[in-house]
Amino acid sequence: MDDDGHRRPEGVSDETVEALGSLSKALETTECARGHLFAFHQLTGSADFELDRAGELLRAAGHEDWAERVRTELVGRNVIPGHWTFQIVEAYDRSYYQAFRDLERSAVDRLAGGRGHLYEAELKEARRTRDHPDHTPRPDGSATRTPDGPAG
Repeated sequence: MDDDGHRRPEGVSDETVEALGSLSKALETTECARGHLFAFHQLTGSADFELDRAGELLRAAGHEDWAERVRTELVGRNVIPGHWTFQIVEAYDRSYYQAFRDLERSAVDRLAGGRGHLYEAELKEARRTRDHPDHTPRPDGSATRTPDGPAG
């Protein structure tokens, strides 16, 4: 493997690489969950603003009582008691997400000399086709492509 930033440091066991890979995978799943939480936040906010339009349309259609119910019962309503979605995102970040990120980073720093994604890097090395221009070990590639084909 030519990518020193992803080379296993001396003395790091297979078990440690696998464990750190699992920890990183769990963090990546948490990143996805956090993304869904932001989607929830944005979608709920969009729905809240659309309620303004619904209320105006109900009012224009002569349904003042329904327009007023939308305005007073739904517009600006807490999604859970005492919380708008931004507060849920902030609480998630403070109480779970940041602690998860900090622990994963500390484990990689302490157990693998700060070299992340060792499991994936070794998987890449095991699965790539040697000397194929689209399977280079590094982003800057020792084998690069030219418009006429492989360089090299």
